[in-house]
Amino acid sequence: MATETVDRRSGHHRSMVVTTLASVMGVAAAMVAEFVLAASPTGNTGVLALVGAILLQFPVLHLAGFDVEDFSTKDYLYVVFMTFSLWFVSWTLLLTAGA
Repeated sequence: MATETVDRRSGHHRSMVVTTLASVMGVAAAMVAEFVLAASPTGNTGVLALVGAILLQFPVLHLAGFDVEDFSTKDYLYVVFMTFSLWFVSWTLLLTAGA
């Protein structure tokens, strides 16, 4: 019984860290695309910021002590989707705010 509680908490902690990191990296990628790269909405430079943010997350998770090798395809797709979603919404808001 105590083991199940510990497993549940560690699983919850892992989920919270992965979700938070994916969300923060999505917003950071949008800010990099807008302010650092000055990417145009029709160019590919903004997408490069997104891809960089996605690829940067897995070494960061590994350094944080999470076993990235245990990630399933579903976990990878979740990270990509969350990062893309936050990047898309944030960059859209930044682009329309400057118009």
